[in-house]
Order: sequence, then C-alpha cells, then structure tokens
Amino acid sequence: MSAETTVVGDDPSAIARQVPAGRVSQFGLLRTRRLLPLFITQFLGAFNDNLYKFALTLILVYGGMISEDATDLLVNVAAGLLILPFFLFSATAGTLADRYEKSRLIRYVKLGEIAVAMLAAAALYVQNVTLLLGVVFLLGVQSTFFGPLKFAILPQHLHNTELVGGNAMVEMGTLVAILLGTIAGGIIGGAAAGDNGGGVSLFLSVMVVMVAVTGYLSSLGIPRAPSALHGSVSWNPVTETWGLIRLAAEKKAVFQSVLGVSWFWLIGSVYLAQIANLTRLHLAGDSGVVTLILAFFTISIAVGSLLCEKLSGRRVEIGLVPLGAAGISVFGIDSYFAIGQLDAEGLRTASEFLAGEGTPRLLIDLGLMGMFAGMFVVPLQANIQARTPDDRRARIIAANNVLNALFLVAGSGLAILWLVYLDLSIPSLFLFVAIANAVVAGYIFQQVPEFTMRFLVWLLSHSMYRVRHENLEAIPERGPAVIVCNHVSYVDAMLLAGAIRRPIRFVMARSIYDLPVLNFVFRTSRTIPITSKRADPDTYEAAFAEIRRALQSRHLLCIFPEGHLTHDGEIDVFRPGIERIIGETPVPVVPMALRGLWGSFFSRQGKGAFHRQWSRYWSRVDIVAGEPVTPENVSADDLRQRVSALRGNLR
Repeated sequence: MSAETTVVGDDPSAIARQVPAGRVSQFGLLRTRRLLPLFITQFLGAFNDNLYKFALTLILVYGGMISEDATDLLVNVAAGLLILPFFLFSATAGTLADRYEKSRLIRYVKLGEIAVAMLAAAALYVQNVTLLLGVVFLLGVQSTFFGPLKFAILPQHLHNTELVGGNAMVEMGTLVAILLGTIAGGIIGGAAAGDNGGGVSLFLSVMVVMVAVTGYLSSLGIPRAPSALHGSVSWNPVTETWGLIRLAAEKKAVFQSVLGVSWFWLIGSVYLAQIANLTRLHLAGDSGVVTLILAFFTISIAVGSLLCEKLSGRRVEIGLVPLGAAGISVFGIDSYFAIGQLDAEGLRTASEFLAGEGTPRLLIDLGLMGMFAGMFVVPLQANIQARTPDDRRARIIAANNVLNALFLVAGSGLAILWLVYLDLSIPSLFLFVAIANAVVAGYIFQQVPEFTMRFLVWLLSHSMYRVRHENLEAIPERGPAVIVCNHVSYVDAMLLAGAIRRPIRFVMARSIYDLPVLNFVFRTSRTIPITSKRADPDTYEAAFAEIRRALQSRHLLCIFPEGHLTHDGEIDVFRPGIERIIGETPVPVVPMALRGLWGSFFSRQGKGAFHRQWSRYWSRVDIVAGEPVTPENVSADDLRQRVSALRGNLR
C-alpha cells in the first residue's frame, strides 16, 4: 500500500511520516488524497459563505425588503452576526477538534452546512429578513467549527517539507473561493434584487444547496486524523475562550505568530472594506473597476502564498515574515502617493481605468502589497501548526480565530473612527495602516528575535550565494545528533542554518561568536561559544557542560572540529573534542562538507578577512551531507577523512 493511500490507525502522524521527504510539490499535493478532498471541501465552503453573504447584502440593499433608512443598520448587523459565533464557539470548536477524529467532524460540519443551505432557501422563498439574518449567523457558526479542523488536520496528513506548500494551497484556494463567491453573489444577488423573489432567487437557493451537498461529498474522501487529546468538553464560552488565549500564550514564538496572523486579517479587512468607496471617490471608477481591483489584490495574495514554498526551500521559514512585513509597508505607503497622482472625473469603466495615467503604478503597488501579504501570513500559519503539539493544535487555531475576530472588529472600529468621526480620507487611512504595520511588525520581531535572525539567514543564503543541497535527508528529523563540518568562512553557520530544516545549535569559537551583527544571529539561535582549554579553562568546561545538556534535551548540534577558519582552503586536523562529546553523550554524528566557499567574500583568501573578490559574488555553494556515523565508530581522524571525501577537490 502506498504512502498516498494508507489510512492511518491510531497514530495521528502516521500519514505524514509515510510520505518521503521532499517528494511532492504544492501543486502535486492536489493529486493526492491527503490534500485534494480537504482542498475541495474548504474551497466550496468559502465560496458558499461569500456567495450567500454578498447576494444577501445586495438583496437587502436593492430588493425593497427593508426601508432605505434601515439598510446601513441591517448590513452591519449581518456583518456582526457573521463574526459573533467566533467569540461564542471558537473555544468549544477547538476542543472538539482536538478531542475527536477530525475527518468525521468535518463531515458533521458539512452536513450542518447542507441544513443551513436549505434554511437559506426557505428564507429566500418567504422573504423573511429575520430568517435571512439567522442564516448568516448559522453560516458563521459553521465556519467557526470548520476553521480549527481545516488547519489542525494539515500537519497530520502532510510531511514537514509539505506543510508550507499545503498551507499556501489552502490559503490560495480560500482567497480564490472568496473572490469567486463575491463576484457570483454580486451578479446573482443584483439580479435577484430586481426579480422580486422570482426565478433568480430560486436559482440562488438551489445553487447554495448544491454547493453544500458537493462539499459534503468531497469531505467523504478526507483521510482519518485521530485525536491526541482525551477528556471532557466544556461548553462555557467565557472560561474556555480565556483558557484558549492562555494556552496560545505559553509559547512566545507561537503566540506572536498568532498575533501576526490576526494583524494580517485586520489589514485585509480595512483595505477590502474600503475598496468600493475608494474606487468611486478617488479612482473615478465604476463597479467594474471595483471588481478588477478586488480580483487583482486577491489573486496577488494568492500568488504570494504560492511563492512561499519556492522561497522557503519547502521548509517552515519564518525568515520570510519580516520580508513580507517590509513589503506591505513599503508598497502600502507608495500606494498613498500613487492614488494622489490620479486625476480623473466621472466614473470610468475598467478598460478606461487601465488606460489612465498613473494606473500602472497603483496596480503594481497593490499587486506587490498583496504578494508580500501572502509571504507574511503563510509562514506564520505553518509555524503555528509546526510548533504546536498534536493534542492542542486545534485549540491554538481556535484561539487564533477568536483573536482574528477581535482584530476584524478593531479594523472596522478604526475605519469608522478615521472616516466618520475624524472625517479623514480613505487614502490617509491606508497610509496610517501601512505605517502602523511597520510598528506592529517591529514589536513582534523585537519580542521574538528569531524572526529577524531567520530573515538574515534567509537573505544571506538567497542573495550572495546560490546554495545547492545534497543528501540532507541523512540528517535525523528528530532526536539528538551532532553535525561535523569543515570551516571555510565567517558565514558557514548561517548557510547551514538556512539549509537544514531542523533548528541547529552551533558550537563556535568565541572569536567568531563575538563578531558584530553575526553575534545577534548566534545569540538568538543559542550558539554555544567555546575557547581552547589553555586560553580559558572555565569557558571550555562550561561549553562542554552546555553541550551535554543540549544533547540530553534532544537538540541538533553542529561543531567545526578544526577549531578555526581555514587559512588555505584545506581541511585542518580535527581536534579530539568531538570524541569527548560523543564519549560523554553517545549520539549519531553526521559528517558534512561545504564546497565552493573558499575565495568568496567572507573567506580568508587573499588579503585577509572580507577581501572583496566580487567575481565570486553569487557563486555556487554546495552543502553535502554524508551518512550518520554510529557513536561507537566515532573518531576525529575518521570524521576528517569522511568530510574531506564529501568535499572532494572543490574548495
């Protein structure tokens, strides 16, 4: 039985472990049972929610069911009813998702969606406003219970190397479904509003029911995902919600990722909610321009999401988050000035808008802003999933949903304050949000320096060098191990950290550990500084004590046994410290070699450190791993020979 078709038993991670590392791309996942049924199910759910919601909005506004004076109130009540369930039921939804088998719960939720869709059809038929609003609330309830299941199930079905790609596909699918549902809802809702409850309303009712039924049928193909939590379920929304927030806050990096995702939704809600008025008041565009900008912005976020797998090397790379945050602010600020340069009157069609002066700059700003937003949110979502244990993952995601709802309300409040009470313009609101994004991102990165450290590592390995990997799957995915590698340049550790999927703790000469800028990276990654025993016996012994503790804690360590950078490109004698380490804590040792770094900017060839040999800029570097050596076979001389063989003649 293949890894793609195996149904797991009692082990929640069985499917993910059976999939060979690095074999399936994000688009290839859509050909597997591990993602395709879930992708279709969530796509149809998001499409149906937005189809009904937007169609109902137009029916209420233009259909004559309510007085014109009550329109603004009921439209905003509908928006509030959609968010309210996230406050009331997220805690229970997360606990249920952790407590019971997830694929079965998804099918229950989709059956509930069918019932809600049938109720929506009845409400449309009788033209009852209260019943129509009740359906909106129930759609929110359905989304509340589906959200934790959708994201908590991914790590159980996907390998670690597929988690970013899987999240990107789900994010892309959700955004495209929202866009298509909004467009379809606008077309059908507009026609139904003038139809006075006739054939168009009947078509909308049938469509909502059929999409819900199709979503349920697709959910039948989702593989089992057993629970990892045992115990009772509390139905008290207040205590459970507070408990969720406390649970999410236990790990700082996870909680800051949760806040980052919620901030993304605040930014998105502020921008998307104002697009229609921005287009009419400042871009001189008609409804076709509104659809064009919504489509362009949404597709750009989807493209940015899909780029994450390529840019991250198919790993959970939070180093992309600072890059995404910077792009949102830079192009958000520039869009303010781009809007100010547009000069048009009346209402232009989409083709007239595209041909207008200044339009390309604005579209480029919005497009790049959307792409960077995708690069911002996907690694954060993957980081939450990867760093949260199986028995609490769904509850952490539920806590994220609660905070998402709070941030959405805050975004609406900010827009009302800015535009209504302060009577300021929409472009100035966008400028404020772009600047605030830089401040919020700076706060998150200051609280968790790992984001900035990983960004520096990612930037180095994707700018100055073209890094190629070979046999890195030989490095154990879990459990204690030691990597030994030749030492060629001042950035060897950063290149290895960027290539190897597991977090690494380096053992490094104090002289390199103390270098400016690099010291920030090394401290953040908990590097262990070491000196020779003769130079500083206390530091030497303290380093070995910390190495023992790290291996006992099942960490992955990396040491450079030469003890110094090479002066001639050749591999020096390996010092016996590696033998002492393995003698005190027997663990596997993985020999590795760096090729192509000698003569590059950060090596010592030529006139000393940082000699500028620009001909080696963007040079190719190979990072090669050998097969692990068992503890009883470890010797310094043998490891040197293995590393030399891996490096070969390419220095």
